[in-house]
Amino acid sequence: MRNPPCAQRGELLVAILKEPSDLAILQEQSWYRVPVDKAPRRWPPQWLAFYHTKAFGEELAYSVQYYGEVGDIRVRKRHELFPREFQNSRSERTYYQVFLKQLLVRAAPIHSTRPRRLIFVPSTWDKFERAVQVNDLFDDSPIEDSLWQELKIQKIAAERQWNLMTRDGQYALDFALFCQGGSIDVETDGHAWHVTEERAAKDYPRDNAVAAAGWNLLRFSGQQIRESAASYCVPRITELVNRLGGLSQDGIVPREFHLTPDGLAQQLSLLESEPDYDA
Repeated sequence: MRNPPCAQRGELLVAILKEPSDLAILQEQSWYRVPVDKAPRRWPPQWLAFYHTKAFGEELAYSVQYYGEVGDIRVRKRHELFPREFQNSRSERTYYQVFLKQLLVRAAPIHSTRPRRLIFVPSTWDKFERAVQVNDLFDDSPIEDSLWQELKIQKIAAERQWNLMTRDGQYALDFALFCQGGSIDVETDGHAWHVTEERAAKDYPRDNAVAAAGWNLLRFSGQQIRESAASYCVPRITELVNRLGGLSQDGIVPREFHLTPDGLAQQLSLLESEPDYDA
């Protein structure tokens, strides 16, 4: 893989491939479509990579394998993209038609640790090049990245930007941990974003909705993560994980964590392993 000419946030976009027919268009015609009204905030990307749904079967499902450099972007109506499609309610919908210079295949696929639906994940080339799992691709904030690195060091399985549907709406959880006796939402508060009364007032209903859905909430400030992620944040997380019976991954034996004079030890599981979209 070669580096793009410059590095910036949103330079690479991981986009959903919903059906095998979408991959066929990429392979045969070298373009992908994004509804203009659904385009991510960081637009346009310099590179596209593609996340496969379960429709692709065991070999490709929930992984990123194909990618390519963006060559051209045009604005088209759906009936222009699919002239043979019968007239329907989406025929006049406006899309970005994104052409790739070449469709490439990553040497090592990037797999999701859990089956999940992802639509758009703005990322960077560096993260794409280094990623081992889909969680490595998220690029929401440096604070989240710092905590994610600590969780990986301690091999604490978590999902980043996990979509949770509640009675009050849908929320993206910074980190979701699934335990034998319940689930944990870990939130990271940036220095300027969460300190105001106005922002805190918006967090209360969100936190209450998550708690009412049965989730356990932990919230850490940016300062706590920057200065004491390993000594404070991770121990608080593992304490709650242990209280909830240990991490549980799709039927695998739960894994608990224990403090020792040499640091954090863990009870290993039997096996170790690293929302609908209308296109």
